[in-house]
Amino acid sequence: MKIINLIFKEDLFMRSKFQMLYRVIVCVVMFISVLAGTGVSAEKKEPIQMAILLDTSSSMDGLIGQAKSQLWKIVNELATAKRNGKTPSLEVALYEYGKSSIPAQEGYIRMILPFTGDLDSVSEKLFALTTNGGDEYCGMVIESAIKNLQWNGSNDILKIIFIAGNEPFTQGTVDYVTACKNAASKGIIVNTIFCGNHKEGIDTKWKHGADLADGKYINIDQNQTVAHIDAPQDKEIARLGAELNKTYIAYGIGGAEKKERQAKQDMNASEVGAGAIVQRSLAKASMQYDNSGWDLVDAAKNKRVEVDKLEKEQLPAEMKNMSVAERKDYVDKMMKKRDDTQKKINQLNEDRRKYVANEMKKQSKTNTLDTAIINSIRDQAARKNYKFQ
Repeated sequence: MKIINLIFKEDLFMRSKFQMLYRVIVCVVMFISVLAGTGVSAEKKEPIQMAILLDTSSSMDGLIGQAKSQLWKIVNELATAKRNGKTPSLEVALYEYGKSSIPAQEGYIRMILPFTGDLDSVSEKLFALTTNGGDEYCGMVIESAIKNLQWNGSNDILKIIFIAGNEPFTQGTVDYVTACKNAASKGIIVNTIFCGNHKEGIDTKWKHGADLADGKYINIDQNQTVAHIDAPQDKEIARLGAELNKTYIAYGIGGAEKKERQAKQDMNASEVGAGAIVQRSLAKASMQYDNSGWDLVDAAKNKRVEVDKLEKEQLPAEMKNMSVAERKDYVDKMMKKRDDTQKKINQLNEDRRKYVANEMKKQSKTNTLDTAIINSIRDQAARKNYKFQ
């Protein structure tokens, strides 16, 4: 500021213009921060980054169905991870490949979502996926994910790619060997999931791809119906999961639409089976389910906004005519209701875990997408000093 004052010492007009511009810039930055829910006071969590690359060619309907039904189970597994006593944030990216409706010049590859912590958005995109015949270029989609996703620069955090499909790993103009070695050089683990016979996956180089990038090779039956074990706690967990939605307060640009999307993802989970809505309800009671960008309760809890400083236009209809004190009381009331409901869900889940564990001992194990991903994550996270519940 001393330099600026010297420059403008003899020119009051220029100095006033500079000060006005400075104030405008500060106000714009503060306003954008509030609308985006990204205030500087929010604590930055260490991430786990997971990119899921799904073959959406015609034969992969079963795989996509498993992804839709098991997303929340995978999230719940990661929600129990801790390192140095802290829970990491989860960032998920989605790619599809092998669909003929995607232009050939793009390699039949599409980034559906870049890395995001918005888990409802991940669910929404998964449920919008359709299959269509095409050529599956594994090396190309891996290379695209490495180059075009914003990977964390630290090799100390867990960075994983899961690629699933059923055609030879060798197809396409990008050599899978080069792509997998490139991933490994950046500290990115590549896990390969072959949808078919174990030996066929080895013969078509799916195992070799995983070996090159410190990953695991797994084969699954993509048409296997994922077994759900009904537990006595399930109905109450699902009911409480629905109750949680009543505690969300949409604010800012697009907040109301995102609250509607939350309800839509509940409906999507319900339609694929009882297990999915139970797992989604459990996820909504975890630290991974953070909607600070549009929900005032999460935003206030994470210190991303100050409720008393929000403009009236940014508030939902039920809060527009409240005084500042009434706003704070309302948000505090919803925060307490949510905390209480989440605690009830987590307490029920303690008993549910024990019940399911006992029942699983009586059943034969099947390799499905969720077990492939969860088992790989547990093993690879342990190498980075993560501990799971």
